[in-house]
Amino acid sequence: MTTFDDLLEEAGTFGRCQRRVVALLCLVSMPFAGVYVGIVFQGFTPDHWCRDPGVVQRRQACDWSPAVSRRLTVPLVNRSGVLQQSSCEQYEVDWNTTALACDTQELDLSEIPVTACKNGWEYQYEGRKSFVTEFNLVCSDGWFVDMNQSALNLGFFIGSFAFGFFADRFGRKMSFLMSNALNAIAGIAVAFAPNYISILVLRSILGFGAKGGWMSSYVLLTEIVGVQYRRTVGILFQMFFSVGVLVLPLLAYFIPDWRWLQVVISVPYIFFLFYYWFIPESPRWLISQNQSAKALEVTEAMAKENKRKIKDSATLTDEEGDSSSASLLDLIRTPNMRKHTFILMFNWFTTAVVYQGLIMRVGITGKNVYINFFISGLVEFPAAFLILFTIERVGRRIPFAAANMVAGAACFITAFIPDSMIWLKTVVACIGRLGITMAFEMVVFVNTELYPTHIRNLGVSVCSTLCDVGGMVSPFLLYRLAAIWLELPLLVFGVVALIAGGLVLFLPETRGVPLPETIDDVEFPNRKKDSGVEKQQNKEPLKMDLTNNKEETTV
Repeated sequence: MTTFDDLLEEAGTFGRCQRRVVALLCLVSMPFAGVYVGIVFQGFTPDHWCRDPGVVQRRQACDWSPAVSRRLTVPLVNRSGVLQQSSCEQYEVDWNTTALACDTQELDLSEIPVTACKNGWEYQYEGRKSFVTEFNLVCSDGWFVDMNQSALNLGFFIGSFAFGFFADRFGRKMSFLMSNALNAIAGIAVAFAPNYISILVLRSILGFGAKGGWMSSYVLLTEIVGVQYRRTVGILFQMFFSVGVLVLPLLAYFIPDWRWLQVVISVPYIFFLFYYWFIPESPRWLISQNQSAKALEVTEAMAKENKRKIKDSATLTDEEGDSSSASLLDLIRTPNMRKHTFILMFNWFTTAVVYQGLIMRVGITGKNVYINFFISGLVEFPAAFLILFTIERVGRRIPFAAANMVAGAACFITAFIPDSMIWLKTVVACIGRLGITMAFEMVVFVNTELYPTHIRNLGVSVCSTLCDVGGMVSPFLLYRLAAIWLELPLLVFGVVALIAGGLVLFLPETRGVPLPETIDDVEFPNRKKDSGVEKQQNKEPLKMDLTNNKEETTV
């Protein structure tokens, strides 16, 4: 019996065919960045104040600046200990019945009663349009902006389960194509949605498809390469998401209307449908479906493109074994499994809350959102290189814990750096972004290394759903707490990140340790290590015997 890994060694573990497919699938990660964090620009809330028709009319007649008319329209309110002009209240004055002249000097309006905005808002966002300005999602309706990202993450949550089933039932390639068709339709439909409720519904559908396509791509590219390349291509796939993060502010700067930006983000999914002719089905999936002949045909095509030949065409077997006995209870039934599950679930939740929170916070700091977003996106690239440099030298646990702790400490420090030290504040915030990006990328493969074979996929699926729950919670934490004090969300992010880092230290180190095959391997790790050492010791005499035999034959 021949396993697919045996066959792949003959066909080439990372030849021309795999490099081509990996390059094509990595492109899928780029528009996903627009789907995931595009709200920073599409849902940008600019500086705004109540619109008073009487003052607007007089401003146009007298050629006043917006600052003058704003001063006559809205009162000063205390925000975080600082007096600022209100965004949600206005003076209760009918300026059309007053003798307001163009040369009116400063007026004492402190005794004038105030009321909530009655005639909409004015926005300091000339020439640009977000769905916030289009639908007036400010003040009492500001929570609708939170719902936009939560609706997307709700789609992610459902899509994780649905496309996990589709990928196992219909194949990686077919689920990939299904998701991209759905992304293209739902994404473009969002751009033409007539009202905000329909936008929320369509965003959920878009999240449903986008998460499925991302997962299918990730699984497919890791299944067609050799074991030694899986982690590298997985990190490379995530690096292209960072490339998308860098491209996004450039697109948003040159496309001022959120609807057209949505179209540009969605159009690539139409082109991904043409991958039908350029990417293969996963041979591993075909073997698991008892389609060994088809798997062999695909592998031979890969070998031909790699300019290799397959000598052994024996019957292929599924080396992963039968996973039908996997149960949710297996994740929590025994002590070590239970500990790993809860720690990993909390880390998935934390990375989503902090990562999304730090990205969306760029849109509410009042600084140049395009430059700040671009700078913070640049720090994601060192994260991948730091991971590749440390995981085989230092291990998994210490870098994973340190990444969370650095992110948490940076959040705390950033919160208390005064705005006058803007460059220091930016540098420390970027260090936090670097830390949480490392943690986000590491939790993926640490999760896979801690579960036994028959429940590995189930374990990753269940734990990663907490990522989507964190994504639903994050916008509410950010926007509602920031309304109290702009830096308050950073304190919350800092606390959860530090707790997550501390919990990681309770996980075992997996560097150089064989992947667990059974729950007993997880509960009694020393037994697995001893077995690995014994196998290694058995190999040494075998090598010596082979060498001696070779020398005798030569003589």
